[in-house]
Amino acid sequence: MISSPPLEPPDQPAATLRLPRELVASTAFLIGRLGYACKGRAIEEFEVLGFSPYHYSVLALLSEGERETQATIADALGVDRSQLVGLLDSLEERGLIERRRDPNDRRRHVVSLTAAGRRQLGKFRSLIKRLDEDILAPLDPESRETLHLLLLRIASHRDPRFAAGNAAAVSENPPNAP
Repeated sequence: MISSPPLEPPDQPAATLRLPRELVASTAFLIGRLGYACKGRAIEEFEVLGFSPYHYSVLALLSEGERETQATIADALGVDRSQLVGLLDSLEERGLIERRRDPNDRRRHVVSLTAAGRRQLGKFRSLIKRLDEDILAPLDPESRETLHLLLLRIASHRDPRFAAGNAAAVSENPPNAP
């Protein structure tokens, strides 16, 4: 099994741990390795709080407005619907979300964020901002914004969920804005 690459430099001399030039020359390889390391670090940070990045994703989505069905949440986040039920159960048990029957269709549950959920989301946002700051430390603000816009363009090309209404949101709230 391949371990997650560290985000911090190793303790050994760089010359003995150098990656092959061919791999370092590949943008896709660099994005993949950095993404893998970032994901591992985020998972560790969220686990310390007793959550997962998936919990954050659900709360962030609900902060934009309640959702009429659990299926729309799962589809928007690209999460298996059965996995989402467990995430929602966990968030509801903690009082962070509320599910109530849709008065127009009793088969559906409308899912919304509670006041406690908004407070928890604030803590998650602080965690993510701290991770962003650490990961992007070598870049100045202009380079960070350029990198973000380029990654958003690539992501939007691969998955339309990234493009839907997000270009305006990025220009209104640039990444890592105070």
